[in-house]
Amino acid sequence: MAKDVAIIGVGQSAFVRGYEGSIRELSFEAYREAMQDAGIAASDLDASIVCSAPEYDKQRSPSGLIAEYLGLNPQPTFVVESICSSSTTGLRTAYALIKSGLHDAVAVIGFQKMSEISSADSQERMGRGADIMWESPFGTTMPAYYAMHARSHFETYGSTEKDLAQIRVKAAKYGQLNEKAVYRKDLDMDKVLESDFVASPLKRFDCCANADGSSCIILASAEKAKEFSTKPVWILGLGSATASFSMTGRETYSGLESVRQAARQAYTMSSMKPEDIDVAEVHDCFTIAELMAYENLGFAEPGRGVELIRNGETYLEGKIPVNVDGGLLSKGHPIGATGGSQVRTIVLQLRGEAGEIQVPGAEVGLVHNVGGVGIYGNVIILGS
Repeated sequence: MAKDVAIIGVGQSAFVRGYEGSIRELSFEAYREAMQDAGIAASDLDASIVCSAPEYDKQRSPSGLIAEYLGLNPQPTFVVESICSSSTTGLRTAYALIKSGLHDAVAVIGFQKMSEISSADSQERMGRGADIMWESPFGTTMPAYYAMHARSHFETYGSTEKDLAQIRVKAAKYGQLNEKAVYRKDLDMDKVLESDFVASPLKRFDCCANADGSSCIILASAEKAKEFSTKPVWILGLGSATASFSMTGRETYSGLESVRQAARQAYTMSSMKPEDIDVAEVHDCFTIAELMAYENLGFAEPGRGVELIRNGETYLEGKIPVNVDGGLLSKGHPIGATGGSQVRTIVLQLRGEAGEIQVPGAEVGLVHNVGGVGIYGNVIILGS
């Protein structure tokens, strides 16, 4: 496997329900942390990529605004968007720019300030991440879409509401340890199962919360990584795929084909297999999304993902620790920043800097980031 592009710096703001500053100030919080982590100056960067889903704030073309505020002019800056997977799509774009030789060091900055609009307006915008002619006009929302997946998984494989609740209990256990998470409270099975339905069979605690936040990832060529960093984390494999925009074009609802395809690509590129992964961050926007990820990523056969959570195999001490930073269910989900936050967690794990949630001896990590209802699927494999 080639070690041509490395991550040399990572940063993240606290994820909060109502950030009081502007989007440029929010982006700066993650950028400052990442640049301090990398130990470089703005003049060492060749380009920046800003990742954000539109329509949550009034600013059009935020990349120019943010690049100027961060002192990155006159380097080129770009906007990348694939809804909830925007910042891992940004990472893939930065990787390609560096591999091509066009740039040597690129900052990928993801942000979202979702509190500028109401929760109802936010749900309406999320719904428009699907087909606006044949689906969203009829009131579809993200909880309803994922409830459809949950119901299909239940009927196809026999999984239950208790299995989903166990995933939320795990998220809460580790979310308490994450100082940057929105939700830092313990939850037991009864509290999860007794919470109100949002879209049956999904309940309130099966759903992640909207949040404001930012993330920043600094990528560099092998030559620059060795010059700048004593602790580079290498990009070993990348996979990306898209699925039918309309749900009527899907062959199955018990999994996400875009993720399966992206995972195959990432494993092939890295010469890795699912059993080689030491720690994973998966896109648990809903508890069912994490369960499907176990199977779509090859950690379990279809229908056998429930055995991983029932047997504690996705806990810190288990065979394949998953979302030991609390995941989206605890951290919150500031759309454009989410993927970068997931990457940050894995980078810290592979550098042995994850503190109380450190997976002993972690050398290979995986990030799984989904846009919309599996419309976009990104999988990244990283190595120390």
